[in-house]
Amino acid sequence: MKKKPRARIKVFLVDDHPSVREGVRNCLTGQGSFLVVGEAEDAADALRKVKKAAPDVILLDVNLPTLDGGELARRLRLAAPGARILAFSMHSSQEYVVRMARCGAHGYVTKDQPTHKLVEAIEQVHRGGLYFPPGMADAILSPGAAPAPGPALTAREKEVLSLLAEGLANKQVARRLGLSVRTAETHREHLSRKLGISSISGLTKYAIQHGLTSLSDPAQKKSP
Repeated sequence: MKKKPRARIKVFLVDDHPSVREGVRNCLTGQGSFLVVGEAEDAADALRKVKKAAPDVILLDVNLPTLDGGELARRLRLAAPGARILAFSMHSSQEYVVRMARCGAHGYVTKDQPTHKLVEAIEQVHRGGLYFPPGMADAILSPGAAPAPGPALTAREKEVLSLLAEGLANKQVARRLGLSVRTAETHREHLSRKLGISSISGLTKYAIQHGLTSLSDPAQKKSP
């Protein structure tokens, strides 16, 4: 019995430069696992077309002439709530990355990245993960800031994350949840991969920011 072919990832392109859209379109269609379902040159064009296009992933240029990329990301999330948003920019500075994350983008990739990195980013956000440049997690989840939208976590992953945030080791997590140590370790690996955060401190901060633990962030407490 033949396996059914895997459904292609539907991508919607938003960029004011026709040459950029053409280049990305050719790049993605040449991969065989993507389908470009629509294109827009500005914010109004994107908001008008995106609902009908029903994309899985929106590849969004950060610098559009008529509307800030962050604000457009917010509006696109309302217009196409089922789509994941991947910011696409020539800028690699922390300011741009953090801005887009806090406005609803699920990832950020620069235009100078090789093709395989763009493909990797699209696939990662489509799977429900986040894709941001290395070392940006602390800035994105800094105290007092609205957190970036998190990927979908299973109920078990949330339980594991909560216990890790409370300082429990893998062995203790396993005992508390009635799991094998290896299973607990696997859940932690999945969490790190989904969230793009490998350190316990980073996972703890994420859990606090997203209300997945009763702990409070010490950095937010005022000195007496």
